[in-house]
Amino acid sequence: MKKKYLIPLLALLVTALLAVAVFWHPQLAEPAGIDAPGTVNRQSADATLSTEQPCPNEHPEWRQAQVIDGVSITASPACQPDNPYDVATAVKGTNNVSMATLMQTDLAQDALVMGDDVDNDGDPDVIHIKLEVVELNGASPDGTFLMNTYDIAPGIQPGLWVYAPKSRGMGVKNFNSKVAAPILRAPSPTIRVEQGDKVFITLENTHYLPHTIHLHGVDHPWMTAAGHDNDGMEEHAVYPGKSHTYEIQPRHTGSMLYHCHVQTAQHMMMGLGGLFVVEENRPNNWVQTFNIGAGHVRHPSVAVAKAYSQEYDLLYQSVDKRLAAIVQTANDPRLVAQRMARDYNITESFENYFLLNGHSFPFTLRDSMVIANDNENIKLRVGNLQRATVALHIHGHKATITSYDGVELPENQQITRDVFDIATAQRVDLSLKTQNNGLNSYGPGLWMFHDHVPTGTTSDGLEPGGNMAILAYQPLLDERGMPKMHDALFSQIFSKDYYAKQQAVWQQADYAKVLGDAGVIAPNYVQIIIFGLSVGSLVGLLIWALNRKQANKTDKDKQ
Repeated sequence: MKKKYLIPLLALLVTALLAVAVFWHPQLAEPAGIDAPGTVNRQSADATLSTEQPCPNEHPEWRQAQVIDGVSITASPACQPDNPYDVATAVKGTNNVSMATLMQTDLAQDALVMGDDVDNDGDPDVIHIKLEVVELNGASPDGTFLMNTYDIAPGIQPGLWVYAPKSRGMGVKNFNSKVAAPILRAPSPTIRVEQGDKVFITLENTHYLPHTIHLHGVDHPWMTAAGHDNDGMEEHAVYPGKSHTYEIQPRHTGSMLYHCHVQTAQHMMMGLGGLFVVEENRPNNWVQTFNIGAGHVRHPSVAVAKAYSQEYDLLYQSVDKRLAAIVQTANDPRLVAQRMARDYNITESFENYFLLNGHSFPFTLRDSMVIANDNENIKLRVGNLQRATVALHIHGHKATITSYDGVELPENQQITRDVFDIATAQRVDLSLKTQNNGLNSYGPGLWMFHDHVPTGTTSDGLEPGGNMAILAYQPLLDERGMPKMHDALFSQIFSKDYYAKQQAVWQQADYAKVLGDAGVIAPNYVQIIIFGLSVGSLVGLLIWALNRKQANKTDKDKQ
């Protein structure tokens, strides 16, 4: 072959190969959006593979009403109710339940020890609580993966810190898992004690940074009986490997808080805070000391059970993804401390994720719905630990404010409304009646409740997300505790691709074809490069051909 034909042949070959790659390779030939009518949407097929079951249904037996070691536990129809053995142990204490019950939990034997019945009123009056600080979705020293993983929504794993009852065994589900044990989850558990009880709360700091426990709004002396710190301020931080016990005997009842007061802005936004409830002193009042995770209180106090049909704890939190990522980029505590307390500027922070009881929508549908029937009176204890104000709106209902910040309102000052402004660190107790009278309730349904501040219903800017949940009337739930009539939505949003922005808007909805082809979500740079090379090869071939033609003409002229 003559050398002069080598360049054009190579150019033609490259052009042909690039054309094959563009038009035959499915990931390059088709847009990432909705396909035109009659074509196969390969992205939809891929998205289906990454879609989770709306309800994993791991423990259907947990939903049933049951009695464990003498503790009556109410039914909870939710997809993922709390472990009833955790509930029983939280009521009786680790020292008063059978070993068989304790082994169905992850609690350490000294996590919750109930003492004597000093008042002879049929319930323990001396309570010893032990808490740890746990990191979720943090960096691992053994590789580039995260450990103690905990998804707040499909595929979303921000770094979090939580208080957790002292636990035993591994921090993960099993030897082959990186997923956090069920007891290690957001939010920090609601703690319940009885008015007048002597309560000792010990922080065993197994974390790598200093922390404290500040009892916000809870009646407590400034010093312990021995003259040590009892207010949990930064100047009395509990260092790694150390422990400290806070002593209280609260006289005032209500919905309070507890949170870390070391570098408070960062540590609270990392998740170190929870509800702290002081219940009225009543005879035979075995309260549920820990409410771990899901909001439903499955063993309400004597006073609450007398006045209400159900009780729920609702804790709102937010996450700045830049702050949360710090613990995912370093294992050295010195680097974490430097990046969090010096490089990161909390005044420039931004809330990206909005959580209700440790989850964002759609995972809030698994364990954070309020499930009701007709003619109920439900107590809601609402706390706001996110940075911005929560404007809680309950569709189809108007609830009544009975308490602010743990202080009960006189009946003539109790306000009924459908939006409740709750400032940071504020608590509101609500009476939610489901009487179908056009005021308290518009009737049975799957009524959304959410933060009416627009960002609150998003996850890193994507909607639906955030702290949306549902007030669900039980007949409208399926056998797994999930809302009916939501199948089309579930097939879209229970996918990590949706929240990774790798899924086209409306792609699986009935009206997708009406909207037409939305095109690519982002430029396909591989296709652009290949197209550019193809055009370049053709232009080069054309220039070569013109040059050859001119050269041939020049040769003829010379002859």
